[in-house]
Amino acid sequence: MPKLPRLTATEAEKLLLEAGFILARTKGSHKIYIKDNIRVVIPFHAGKILHPKIVKQVLKAISESNE
Repeated sequence: MPKLPRLTATEAEKLLLEAGFILARTKGSHKIYIKDNIRVVIPFHAGKILHPKIVKQVLKAISESNE
């Protein structure tokens, strides 16, 4: 399996918005994006790289929304 890309929260947000997700709400430093029945939560912490599990969740949500 290929390595996952290292993404910051801003880069992940850009990918989600390009895939048609919309910002549903914000709670603290977390932003929640929704498209159809798919929900993705991104933690925004200045300049930090996202955990690989979150990157995997983002990429999976984008691929599911394109089906």
